[in-house]
Amino acid sequence: MTDSDLDLVYTTLCKTLTVEGEAQAPLYLARLALLCMAEIDDPQRALTLIEAAKLPSSPAAAA
Repeated sequence: MTDSDLDLVYTTLCKTLTVEGEAQAPLYLARLALLCMAEIDDPQRALTLIEAAKLPSSPAAAA
């Protein structure tokens, strides 16, 4: 994926989250994550990405 592609996808995600609204955002992101994991179809890769996505300020990430 090029930088331009990544920008388009990220911008679309942000706009979609805005339309969905703050209350629905967690449900939307959970559904998106499940769809992405099914598309990846590689449990180890999905687990690696879950770990990589942790926020640095997360208490679990600091442990």
